[in-house]
Amino acid sequence: MFKLSTRTVGILLFLFLLVSCVLAGRDFYKILSVKKDATERQIKKAYLQLSKQYHPDKNPDDPEAQKKFVEIAAAYEVLSDKEKRSTYDRFGEDGLKQQGMQQQQRDPFDLFSQFGGFGDMFGRRHQHQAEEQRGEDITIELQATLEHLYNGRLMEVQVQNQHVCHQCHGSGAKHEDDVKTCPVCKGRGVKITVQQLGPGFVQQMQSTCDRCHGKGKIASSVCPVCKGHKVLSGSKTLDVHIEPGMNDGELITFENAGDESPDRQPGHVIFKVSAVPHAVFTRQGANLHTTLSITLVESLVGFSKSVKQLDGRSIDLTRKQVTPHGYVMVVSGEGMPDRSRARRGDLHVKFEVVFPKSLTQEQKKGLAALL
Repeated sequence: MFKLSTRTVGILLFLFLLVSCVLAGRDFYKILSVKKDATERQIKKAYLQLSKQYHPDKNPDDPEAQKKFVEIAAAYEVLSDKEKRSTYDRFGEDGLKQQGMQQQQRDPFDLFSQFGGFGDMFGRRHQHQAEEQRGEDITIELQATLEHLYNGRLMEVQVQNQHVCHQCHGSGAKHEDDVKTCPVCKGRGVKITVQQLGPGFVQQMQSTCDRCHGKGKIASSVCPVCKGHKVLSGSKTLDVHIEPGMNDGELITFENAGDESPDRQPGHVIFKVSAVPHAVFTRQGANLHTTLSITLVESLVGFSKSVKQLDGRSIDLTRKQVTPHGYVMVVSGEGMPDRSRARRGDLHVKFEVVFPKSLTQEQKKGLAALL
C-alpha cells in the first residue's frame, strides 16, 4: 500500500490551503471591517467612513491608499447587493466571477458620489456636459437635529422625479422604426425664413420648427406606456450622509440625480441642511452654549452638576469657588466637530443664580452675621 511521508502530507496540506485561499478571493467583510451578519446600514456606514479616509484626493501621493479605495468600493458593491452578497457568502469572490456578477464593476468614484455631500471636499472627478444642456436642479430642505450634526447620520430620503420611459427608451414611439427625420427642418430642429425687405435687402429669420418642436425627429406612432411623453413619473431613494460638524444651510449634492430626459443630462438633486432648534444647546460655529441654574447656596459654597452631551455622555461640572451670576465655564473639546481643523470646539456653560424671592427676619440676621 502506497504511504505518504509526514513531510509530503504537510506540503500537500499547505498547497490545499493556498489554493483554497486563492479561490476564496478577497475577504470583503474584512476590507470593510464589518461582521458577516452586518446590516445594510452598518455596511453603508463602514463604506462611507473608509472611502473618505482613503479617497485619492485626500491621499494624492499614496498609491496604497488609492488601491485601498478601489478595494473598498468593490467590497461595498458586492455586500450592498442582496443577490451578490448571497452568492459571495456561499461561493466567495470566485463564485461571483463564475456567474458573471463582477464583469461590469462600477467606477469607484461614481459609487462614492452617489452618497452626496463630498463635492466641495474632494472636488469633481468627472466633468459632465455643459451646464446649459442639463435639466433643472431639484433643491430639497433637509431638516437635521443638533444630534444629527454632532454625531453624523445616514438618512434614506425618497425623491420624486421623472425617468426615461423603459418601453420606448425616450423615443415616444411604439417602435424605434417609427421615428423619422422631420421633413420640414430636415432634422435641424429649426427652420429658416427669408423675407424680402426691399431691393437688395433680405432678412433671414430662424425659429424653432413647429412640426417637430425643435427635436429634429417625429414619431408616426405613440408609445402605449408613456403616451408619447417619453418620460414617466416615479421616485428614487437617495442615501444622504450628514457628516459630523455640518453647518446650517450647507448643501449636499447628488450629481445627475434629477429629472431624466432623452434630450439632455439630468439636473442635480441638492439637499439644503436646515438645523432644528435644540432645547438645551445653541450653536455658534464649532462651540456649544447652554445655561444652568444654581441656587444661592450653590453659588456661595460650590456645586457638582452634570450636562447630558449630544452623544448621550454625561459631562460633570464641579466648582468649589464662589460662582457669580452670569459666570461662564468653558469645557475644552466638548463642542461641535470642526471639520476645518480636525478637532472639536468648546462647550460654554453659563450659570444663572436663582435668588430666593423673600427672606424672613431671622434669615436676614443669620446671613448678616455670617457674611
